[in-house]
Amino acid sequence: MSAQLSDRVNKLEASATLAMAAKARELRAEGKDIIGLSLGEPDFNTPDFIKEAAIQAINDNYNSYTPVDGYVELKDAIITKFKRDNNLSYDRQQIVVSTGAKQSLYNIAQVYINPGDEVILPCPYWVSYSDIVKLAGGVPVEVQTSLATDFKMTPEQLEAAITPKTKMIWYSSPCNPSGSIYSKEELRALADVLQKYPEIIVVSDEIYEHINYAGKHASMAQFEDMYDRTVTVNGVAKAFAMTGWRIGYIGAPVAIARACNKIQGQVTSGANCIAQRAVITALEAPVSKIGYMVDQFKTRRKLILDLLSDIPGFKCNEPEGAFYVFPNISYYFGKTLQGTTIKNATDFSMYLLEKANVATVTGDAFGDPNCIRISYAASAKDIQEALRRIKEAVS
Repeated sequence: MSAQLSDRVNKLEASATLAMAAKARELRAEGKDIIGLSLGEPDFNTPDFIKEAAIQAINDNYNSYTPVDGYVELKDAIITKFKRDNNLSYDRQQIVVSTGAKQSLYNIAQVYINPGDEVILPCPYWVSYSDIVKLAGGVPVEVQTSLATDFKMTPEQLEAAITPKTKMIWYSSPCNPSGSIYSKEELRALADVLQKYPEIIVVSDEIYEHINYAGKHASMAQFEDMYDRTVTVNGVAKAFAMTGWRIGYIGAPVAIARACNKIQGQVTSGANCIAQRAVITALEAPVSKIGYMVDQFKTRRKLILDLLSDIPGFKCNEPEGAFYVFPNISYYFGKTLQGTTIKNATDFSMYLLEKANVATVTGDAFGDPNCIRISYAASAKDIQEALRRIKEAVS
């Protein structure tokens, strides 16, 4: 049957994070005590004030198809949010609301990438970037970073990666999986390189914007000479603990926004009506209303870094945002642990699942074969027990 499927889907990789989560669920169903540190999903409930807005929307009989690019009231809330939090000025025709930030990214790729176009991806990158680019016929160009540069691409690396076929650059800040954050000065240095290549568009994924332990968030679009060349992607899944509500959005140059609206109209149409009404309330609220979650993540970050520092062979940066650590575990390559020879990060991640009953994600999925991603969007109890098991499994 697979021979009858399209070449497109046969070449497509399954999402490594979702695959590991599915494997963990299977093992739990078999009775194994699996601690899941693979998914990027806050363990908090959606705040009550947002849930109440959703209930009110149901009672107000919001049950019809929504505008393809989102309710006007939500677009206005997004415009206000961009101005308040990022000092970015957009109008309604520049905003498109989608079924999650992942659809926003997919839309962008479909409307802007032609077969053979190159897209620069600083490594590590979010797991779906590469395959979304490939689905559009594009060619991912991976730029390897390291602990030495806090997993951030330098201007020199960007310059070296650009070719006549370069169409776009995609990055996230705060970064999934490394937690690294580009400062305003670092973004400016990258923008200075891009001034020599005015045809290149930047996709700035800012979904973890509010989970930031370093201070002020910086957006590429804040620079006047980059505003018309940047698509800013955001959503409510992470900071508002609304992963299942599936609302993402973009602020973009008008031509790109209109094209995303066009393609979305043929694929999914407008996003969920109840979720949109709830997101209006979420975005209009002061950011301080979700501060308690960020404070907890910061506490857990210290906990997991302290525990990792006590395990031989784990080298880690101190993430400034998001809720992941991305340790280099290449120390174990070529070693045999409990009869299992570790050849790469995938072997190591599977070893931890099978021997320690802890689910992580291989760094191969993020463009860095020397690392694994561990989520600390879990309780302190689970983090402590998971790291105890990992330490025991590699001792």
